[in-house]
Order: sequence, then C-alpha cells, then structure tokens
Amino acid sequence: MALKIKTREIEYTAADGVQLTGYFAAPETDAAVPGVIVAPEWWGRNEYTEQRARELAEHGYAALAIDMYGGKKVTADAKQASAWMMQTFEDPETIVNRASAGLSALAQQSEVKADQLAAIGFCYGGKVVLDLARSGADLQAVATFHAILTPKAPAQEGAVKAEILVMHGELDSMVSFDDVAAFRQEMHAAKVEHEVIIFEDAKHGFSNPLADERAKANGVDLGYNAAAEKASLEAMYELLDRRLK
Repeated sequence: MALKIKTREIEYTAADGVQLTGYFAAPETDAAVPGVIVAPEWWGRNEYTEQRARELAEHGYAALAIDMYGGKKVTADAKQASAWMMQTFEDPETIVNRASAGLSALAQQSEVKADQLAAIGFCYGGKVVLDLARSGADLQAVATFHAILTPKAPAQEGAVKAEILVMHGELDSMVSFDDVAAFRQEMHAAKVEHEVIIFEDAKHGFSNPLADERAKANGVDLGYNAAAEKASLEAMYELLDRRLK
C-alpha cells in the first residue's frame, strides 16, 4: 500500500556557486527514513523526475529530485537539453559538485537517515550518479536507467562504496554494447559490486512514458517500453530495499 507523502522544494548551492532547487518527497511519518537522490534526464528536473521522487516516498524513502542546471530549468527540446548538459561537462568537476550538493541537501533533512543514502539516475542522470559513486560519495546503492556510462575518470579500487545496478536497453543506439563492456571492465578492475541488466527490445529512454513523443518531436532515437520500465523499477526497489532497509 502506498504511503501518504509530503513534498516541498529545497534550495541549495553547489560548490561552483550555482543556486539549485530540488524537489523533495517523503513519507508522512515521524521516523527518519533512508534517502535517495533522483538525477534527471537531460531535459532537466521535470515532472517525470518529480514523479519518481514521489513514488520513492510512497515506498518509504525520502527522495530529492536534484537540479543539475540551476533555476529548475527544464525543456522538451533536445538541442536545448544537449546545450545545458554540455555546459556541465565543460568543467570536469561540475557534475560531481552539483550532485554532491544535492546529496548533502538530502542528508540534512530531518526526515532522512543521513547514513543510509542511495542515488538513482536516468540517461544523463545515470552518468551523474555513477560519477558521484566513483567520487567516493557515501552511498549504499546506485541504480541507473539507460545511463551514459562513460566516466569522468575510471573508478579506483576502494573508492566506490555503493553497490551498482545498471539497466540498459538492448536497442539503445546512444550507449553501445562496447560502452557496456567497458563499464563492466571498469567495475571489475575497481572491485566494485555491480550488476548490469539488459532489457530486450528496449531503446534509450525505455523507462519514460513520454519517450516516444519526445523522439517524434526531436528526431532522436528514444522509445518507451512498458515491460522494461516495470522490470527495471522492480529491480531498483529490490536493490534499495536490500541495501537500505
């Protein structure tokens, strides 16, 4: 049964001085609960990301959908999304700094058990949380959906504290099987506990019901797959429940 939840926005500042606004959701309970940051697709901190935060709260987690661009900027235009995303690549520290600020903001909330934290991310947000884990962030678990797997810098043995789950679409034309193989090799070399699940007939964006609409409007190779969405979310919750509860 879904728990009753509460939501609010949280203002925080990254190390680069950018003002960020996260969307926080938590169960209506007096007891502190584990916390999860939700890193968005390249579209920005939109309703989809907020929906995932609310669902996490209904499952008993406190969740913060993080803002990676500042000012809650969102778009449905792929060119604009790409431009904003590429800005966060210009300085190699930007992604981790902004994600770390979000994780810290989450941990500081009274509803959150600050020693029981995890991170999930979609597409660009998958890279965000993977790079956060690679940086040595205090995370118990990381789950990604159709993530960009290329690292800012490869994981080093002993640095990654999280157990990592990567969920990838078989038909993803944006992240190749070579990328997946390189990721697996990186994780093995760094002795990171990890799993990669490949979903048949699933394209990039498989977890987002708006993927087909966005693909048509922007001429990009995205696709929603309801079966992959359901199975990937179940796998994520299994990981979170095992590591955080």
